[in-house]
Amino acid sequence: MGFDVDLDFDQAMILLVDDNQQNLELVQAYLDDLPCRLTTAHDGVEAMAAVAKDEPDLILLDVMMPRMSGFEVCQKLKANPTTRDIAVIMVTALNEVPDYERAVESGTDDFLSKPVNKLELLTRVKSLLRVRLLRKRLESLTRDQGEA
Repeated sequence: MGFDVDLDFDQAMILLVDDNQQNLELVQAYLDDLPCRLTTAHDGVEAMAAVAKDEPDLILLDVMMPRMSGFEVCQKLKANPTTRDIAVIMVTALNEVPDYERAVESGTDDFLSKPVNKLELLTRVKSLLRVRLLRKRLESLTRDQGEA
């Protein structure tokens, strides 16, 4: 039984988090070709509220933000059993080794450097979304079989 996982992309939701409106608009434009729902947040506190309201499948998360950094948001999400499977890509202008180490320690699934390259962004987003959607499908099948 073959199926194209890309068909599920219209079911996926991506949360874009950046305190810079121009960065948000640029990334939204880059992701326009994907059939996903896109939502935005302007800082870490807004991001946490958005996740609590409507859990995304993937978060593109800026690192340097007021009120709560991307590192803190990622750490909180990955520490919580209900949100730890959300794919997180940290987007940062920082490119020092300690910054990458801190991103990895906070639990990020991947990271991109600013300025964001469109092809790199789309490749990583599609790859992590496929994994996330397959995991959700598998959990759903497992749950259904458990109830049968």
